[in-house]
Order: sequence, then structure tokens, then C-alpha cells
Amino acid sequence: MSNEQVIDREFDVVIFGATGFTGQLVAEYFQAQYGSDASVKWAIAGRNEAKLNDVKRELALDENIPCIVVDSDDDAALAEMAKRTKVVLTTVGPYQLYGEKLLAACVNNGTGYTDLCGEPAWMHQMINKYEATAKETGAAIVFSCGFDSVPFDLGVHFLQQHAKSKTGNTIEYVKGRVRKMQGTFSGGTAASLKATMAAAHQDKSIMAALLNPFSLASGELIQPQPDGNKPYFDEALGTWVAPFIMAAINTKNVHRSNYLSNYSYGKTFQYDEMLMTGPGEKGEAMANHVAQDKSLARDDGPKPGEGPSKEERENGFYDVLFTGTTSDNKVLAVSVKGDKDPGYGSTSKMISESALCLCKDVKVAGGFYTPAAALGDALVKRLEANAGLSFTIEA
Repeated sequence: MSNEQVIDREFDVVIFGATGFTGQLVAEYFQAQYGSDASVKWAIAGRNEAKLNDVKRELALDENIPCIVVDSDDDAALAEMAKRTKVVLTTVGPYQLYGEKLLAACVNNGTGYTDLCGEPAWMHQMINKYEATAKETGAAIVFSCGFDSVPFDLGVHFLQQHAKSKTGNTIEYVKGRVRKMQGTFSGGTAASLKATMAAAHQDKSIMAALLNPFSLASGELIQPQPDGNKPYFDEALGTWVAPFIMAAINTKNVHRSNYLSNYSYGKTFQYDEMLMTGPGEKGEAMANHVAQDKSLARDDGPKPGEGPSKEERENGFYDVLFTGTTSDNKVLAVSVKGDKDPGYGSTSKMISESALCLCKDVKVAGGFYTPAAALGDALVKRLEANAGLSFTIEA
């Protein structure tokens, strides 16, 4: 696929899954942020034309926004859609159940792709299956462009750049610590977790990919990693910390970013993510409670297509600290903060800006990427300008 062919495509971005809960939030954001911008050409897509038209009406989308009717199981229709756009933004998950045919259509037609995938075993399989073709066609595939894993992947990237500018070296052990968070995980995240665990119980290779921190990188266990699976008191930060459920995907993406950058963080790089619960007995009790919480995997957990009210999304937020000690014993720290609930309000804006960044701001060769590896500083700039995120140097 030549660059000229991609440049001449009808759309910059097609939002696939626009009738779903998160897809509607993405379409609403595109309308609010870029509805009057003639330089941004976008369309919405889904399997039901009547529902697509309902979305246009309910969200007051511009009447000229095209609706593309396509089913996630229709190879020919998916290929035709992929040929019309520079980037497909998909919110249709769990991706291990509904995502491969769309991914293949993008790979085969040199089309950029962004998703909200937090399914590392499926991602591992897709990289192995399609990366060689993506490199041939020029398709840039960027996984995990929502709360998993944009704030974390870019947060580590931001801290390491800060460390290099201050000392000339990167930090060998970075701690990702969620200081504050208000909001809900999405029903799609819960469904993905359930589908992943069901698949892992049937296939030992899937379980192996879940357990290996480097399964999205070389696969080689090049450096033992910290154990973030148990609560403990972090003396350096003066707080109890508890396991963070998104760490299973975020840490793998961070290690892939390191791998894709020719180990710019170093081959001895270590990274873990945990939730800060506070000092003293209260902090310890909360840490133990978090460690035992299995609500996301229960049948009464959030369902795909369901989500919080607009008020709940608006009142949500998150604050993540990234810290580490340099080779000359300087403690450096940065933070990433978001002004909406993580699973929906902020995620819908992050994937939107990721898709636009991929087609407008960066030039990357075909292949499978993380947000930091493909979009890096350009996405940081977009997120701060448009999406309510802040990247701050604290020490």
C-alpha cells in the first residue's frame, strides 16, 4: 500500500462500533471537538443502519457524517471499509471474540488501527500472526489506546525522558502508583477479563502469555520483575500499596514500548503498578480489601453496553504517579492526571486523539505498536491540548 493511496482515502477516521456505549461517547467527542473542523473527515460504522441513524439524531451529529453499515463477521464489508479510511477506531470487544477479522482487514489493506484492547494473550497471538504482513502493507496497528494503557505507557515514557534530560540516563526501576481514582471500569473491560480467563483455562499457551511480563516484547525473560500481586508498605513513598487490576496489561505494554525502542529504557528495566491506599492501619486494611476484591470478574459486574451517567463520568478523575531513582541517586517523579472517569469519559477522548494522531501527526512504518512507541510526544501534546490530561514533572 503506497503512501499516496493512504493519503487519498475518503476518511481520516472511521469509528467502528458507534452504536455501543463507548462508541457513542467517541462519536460525541468527535462532534464536539472536530465537528466544525473541515480538515478532519470521519464517519461512523456499525452493523445496524437504523441504530446508526438513531445515534446521529440523538447526538446531534452533523447530517453530512456518513454511516457505514458493516458487520464484524463480514470479511468483504470490513475490507471495503478499511480501504476507505486512513485509520479505523474500534470499540467493539472483547477483541478476542469480535476483533480479528477487522484487524486482518486493516492489516491487509494498509490501514491504521486503534483499539481499547486490554487482552494481552490475544494481542500476543495477533502480533505473531499478522505483524509480518503489516510491515509489508504499511498498516500501523496501535493497541490499548484507552485507560489501558495510554496514561501508564506515556507516563513511563514521560518520566524516562525527564530522567535523560536531567542525568543523561534512564531509570532502571520505575514505580507506577495510582494515587487517586474515581470512576468505574468499563463493561468491556469486565467482559474481556472473563473471556481471557475462560480461554486461558482451555489453552496453556494463553496462560503462559498472561504470566510472562515480556509476552508482548521478545518473549524472553530478560530481567526478573517486581511482584505486584501482594499488598505491602512502601517505605519510600510512605504508604500501603495494593495490586492494581490493570497492571496485567499495562506492564506488558510498557515492556513492549521498551522493546520497540531498542531498549531505550535499558535491558535491566523493571516496572510495576500498584494502587496507593494510604499509611497506617487504615491504609493496610484498604490494601488488603483491594487485594481480595474480585468484583470485576463476578456475573453481577459491569456489562458491555452499560456505563455510568454523564454526571458520574464528569465527576470522575484519576491521578497516577511515576517515580524512580536515577543512577546518581536522584529521586525523580512525574504525574499523569485525567479530568473524567477513567473507563469511559477519559477513555473515549484518549482513543479519539490516538486515532487522529496516527493519521495526522506521525509517520510510522507498518507493524504493531504501543501508544508510546507509535505516538509518543505527539500524543502527549494532543491529550494535554484537547482531552483533559496533564503530564507534570513533580521532582
